[in-house]
Amino acid sequence: MSGKTWESLIDELRPLGGMMHDRVPEELRGDPHVMQESVRLLLYGLMRATTDALVGDRDHPMFVPELNIAQNIFQPNADTIYKTAMIAPGGSYRLRGDRGTVRMVILAQMGPDTLRSGQHHPVLGQLDFNDLTLDAKGMFDVLISPEKPQDHAGDWVLLNPQTEKFMVRIVGCDWGHEREPRLSIDRLDVQPAKGRVSLDDLAFRLSEIPTITRNCALAFPAKVQQLRDEGLVNALKVVDFSQMSGLSRQSYYEGAYDLADDEALITEVHIPAQVGYWSLILTNELYETTDWYNNQSSLNDTQAVVDSDGVFRAVISARDPGVHNWIDTSGYPRGAVQGRWFDTDARPTPTIRKVKLGEVKALLPADTTRVTPGQRDAMLRDRRMAAQLRTIW
Repeated sequence: MSGKTWESLIDELRPLGGMMHDRVPEELRGDPHVMQESVRLLLYGLMRATTDALVGDRDHPMFVPELNIAQNIFQPNADTIYKTAMIAPGGSYRLRGDRGTVRMVILAQMGPDTLRSGQHHPVLGQLDFNDLTLDAKGMFDVLISPEKPQDHAGDWVLLNPQTEKFMVRIVGCDWGHEREPRLSIDRLDVQPAKGRVSLDDLAFRLSEIPTITRNCALAFPAKVQQLRDEGLVNALKVVDFSQMSGLSRQSYYEGAYDLADDEALITEVHIPAQVGYWSLILTNELYETTDWYNNQSSLNDTQAVVDSDGVFRAVISARDPGVHNWIDTSGYPRGAVQGRWFDTDARPTPTIRKVKLGEVKALLPADTTRVTPGQRDAMLRDRRMAAQLRTIW
């Protein structure tokens, strides 16, 4: 290859604007605000694609951010930090680091890579870091390879021959207080020095940018409209994401919401007696996760208050109803509601009903935890700072 010019790269990115226009549901194309957000969605995808072009290397892998507040693609969970490392099938990889104190750290073996193929696939294997041996300082050291070396006495995991990416999900619930893990990876069956990236390799990495950007940004802009077309407006259903890289021990429910400024949704669900993690989040009409750093647009099992009868009740609305479990639509009158349960045999689907905002307090139990405007202000400022204390880069 003779390399790729800047002009040729831009020319290959140029058609994505038209593709995005056609991907956005027809009834939204006349909304200039939504269409500007669709350009932002393309930039989220471009940012993700650029990371791999600059540092992605299957012989000398490293963990990089996959989804987060600045790469709001594939509808990330507000509590999860996603990191991935590109690998070569058949290689031998050593992972070392600090487990941290977050609720969950789970590595998934993935392939083919959705970013490159545009197709979703079930995970090929999962490693729960709770199953690893930790030393006195909470450090782990694990080998992932096609075969276990005879002289290897430490932790070992079989590498699926089709795996071409490791994805680590880091789930934290007590933001700013739990400590995220530190991860490192080394491929053992290649020389340690990397040297200069070859012309062919560099040109190939740059050539992947338009495809990855397209696959990231165009995956789900029509998802909320699809939920609406199914009749799931202000209603919820169980969904299965196991064929879309979802965790095998996790279940989901979701539906579209449609609310006027003076309306609210009240959701209610009995929390299972045994559950490893649960949460509720919102998305906008393009299925971008609603900004959870600067709005209380999500709640997890640590942030929420469960009522004395064991029921989690949340109020979804544009205006603050004065209750602790408010989930803010953050200026989006329409979008999606999504919840998840992890490590539980009981997977209830919450009830949901639309009411007038002024009726909310009368419809909730007398012991519902309420907040004043001053308390809400403090909660939101604490939330913003706690979110920023999480390690996402």
